[in-house]
Amino acid sequence: MPERSHLTQKPPTTFSLDRLSTPIGAALLVTDDDGVLRALDWEDYAPRMLDLLRRNYGAVVLKDGQAPAAMKAALSAYFNGDLDRLAEVAWRVAGTEFQRKVWSALPGIPAGQTMSYGAMAAQLQAPKAMRAVGHANGANPISVVLPCHRLIGADGGLVKYGGGLMRKRWLLRHEGVEV
Repeated sequence: MPERSHLTQKPPTTFSLDRLSTPIGAALLVTDDDGVLRALDWEDYAPRMLDLLRRNYGAVVLKDGQAPAAMKAALSAYFNGDLDRLAEVAWRVAGTEFQRKVWSALPGIPAGQTMSYGAMAAQLQAPKAMRAVGHANGANPISVVLPCHRLIGADGGLVKYGGGLMRKRWLLRHEGVEV
């Protein structure tokens, strides 16, 4: 009797890919079959987005498709100054338990405010996990909607941003934070 492999190959996860024009470049919107946002990144950072998707879902296939009209309207409204509209965007993430805690906490930082990595770690009851918060923040697959740009250094300085510091600065200024 032939021996069966206990390793089975999982089929690739298929998501839809759409684009949204914004004042800071073309945003890539990755949605699932339910129309839920799985990733938002910038066109010039597409390789980073694909890497994050693969880390979280394994093999991924992106097919051209349309993000829900309500999602695109909410995102466009945000970029036009209606900052509260991000809350209307349905999203879902994979990642580790700690990453999901960080990502779920990010929308709790109101537009126009910032928080240090250390303050976020303390809020998550892991006060020594500032670096882990930073790593989770850097692996955030849903830019803008999960506002990782609102996390800053303890000294108030801008720290890395997956879409580039120019975009982080623009997003914070757009929300009324002078940086």
